[in-house]
Amino acid sequence: MWGEKGTKKKETVFDEEHYTFLGKGVDFKGKAQFDGTVRVDGHFEGEITTADTLIIGEHAVIKGNITGGIIVSGGKVEGTITATKKVQLLKPAVLIGDVHTPSFSMEEGVLFHGMCDMGVSQIEDLSSESSSLENVHDLASHREKLRTQEM
Repeated sequence: MWGEKGTKKKETVFDEEHYTFLGKGVDFKGKAQFDGTVRVDGHFEGEITTADTLIIGEHAVIKGNITGGIIVSGGKVEGTITATKKVQLLKPAVLIGDVHTPSFSMEEGVLFHGMCDMGVSQIEDLSSESSSLENVHDLASHREKLRTQEM
């Protein structure tokens, strides 16, 4: 904080991590790949990829697939979310699509229509004799049949 002879040293907030912001007025279509933390508050249609954190603001509308380390959403998403660490949905989020992540949390008041995969396929490889896992897969195929009938 203090340099030589009592002079104040400059501190930079963004030294070690990249931050990207797509504000309310942004309307983007296509593929976007980011380094570091990303916050989206505008409209995005396509594919978003980041190895780090993606924050979806409550005014954001995203149609497409999202891949990241940590996904935190308070906005509207239609598509598949895949996170290597966790997905967190905050009120008033709306998610229409599937989630693939090892950790999933959702606040009361969030609207979610889709399937959530938290690694059941990995567990099945370890214990193929478990009858409870068979029921999970039966339910998943049943949901897929319902989806095709809706369309």
